[in-house]
Amino acid sequence: MGFTHYSGPASSFPPMSQWKSFEDIFNANKPAMQQTGDTGEDIGRIWNAVVECAKLGVEERVIFAIIMQESTGNVGVQTTYNNDGHSTAGLMQCDGSPGFPGKHGLSQDQITSMVRAGTNHFKQNLKDFGNADTAECIYKALREYNSGSVNENDLSDGRGATASYVSDVANRLLGRTN
Repeated sequence: MGFTHYSGPASSFPPMSQWKSFEDIFNANKPAMQQTGDTGEDIGRIWNAVVECAKLGVEERVIFAIIMQESTGNVGVQTTYNNDGHSTAGLMQCDGSPGFPGKHGLSQDQITSMVRAGTNHFKQNLKDFGNADTAECIYKALREYNSGSVNENDLSDGRGATASYVSDVANRLLGRTN
């Protein structure tokens, strides 16, 4: 199923009641992860890492949707650089994350370290918007995670970053794949 474009304030994005379960979202994305070169063990370890890092106070399905948006679940994703010149590495492509470019068959510790770095980064974004497990808080935090700033009236205002980022992650939370 294709992506639907959402824009405007958080209230214009799908409510949490429409989001699929973590298991459904994960299973729908297994083929895409396999296409990156991830081993079956890598994919299982991503599941384990998400479950572990959710204990930091971020929903499993949100962590995993960010992973799929940022790296398609590729444990060997290349390191990129943000507009400030900082490296953004790992499964969640965030500043300060370890990365293992071009490598697969990683250990649980290596995979969890990437997911933990991204989850900690996103948790700070959540705190900036009230640290609530609500769609409104999560969507605003997603905008900040991607662009560093938020136009609360239009979450598709990327301010130099990916304009469709929040919309794309919302689609992933609905169980859609690209």
